Amino acid sequence: MSGRCKPRYDLEGKIMALDKKVADVLNKQINKEFYSAYLYLTFADYYEERGLKGFANWYMIQVQEEIAHAKILRRYLLDNDVSVKMLAIAQPDKTFASDMDPLKDGLEHERYITASINDCYAVAKGVNDFRTMQLLDWFVKEQGEEEANATEMVKNQELFGSDSRGLYALDREYQTRTFVAPTMPM
Repeated sequence: MSGRCKPRYDLEGKIMALDKKVADVLNKQINKEFYSAYLYLTFADYYEERGLKGFANWYMIQVQEEIAHAKILRRYLLDNDVSVKMLAIAQPDKTFASDMDPLKDGLEHERYITASINDCYAVAKGVNDFRTMQLLDWFVKEQGEEEANATEMVKNQELFGSDSRGLYALDREYQTRTFVAPTMPM
């Protein structure tokens, strides 16, 4: 995100502060994005230990994406003169019995984050904060992509993962993924 957001003004020309409910829900979302990164690190570690470096790479890219999401929200709050409060990050408690487990857990988690973004959007909409809704439009689209990717990974694993050649091909494919930092004009 480049530059600061333009301040909002009321009818008397005074700068309007970000609504407290909006600020609070976005601050909590920052924590959820950092938790997502922490969770995906555990997925990457699992796959590293299994020798599936492509799957590990996929989730390391996810870690970078989740941190980028948190940074976007943090910048938005700071640009709106809101003090950001870093909350404790919960320890992931997932254990994996198969290569499919992290993939299914990832899809479930993406659905949870989508619901959380929708909640943020509802709070912003409830106070007619259209600028925050515009910011969240990007997150809504991003979550659509993240759920689609997670769904595809589960389906690919169901189709090809039980065959060693298929698993090898998937792992090789996932090694090619690279991180591209998101850009958001505001």
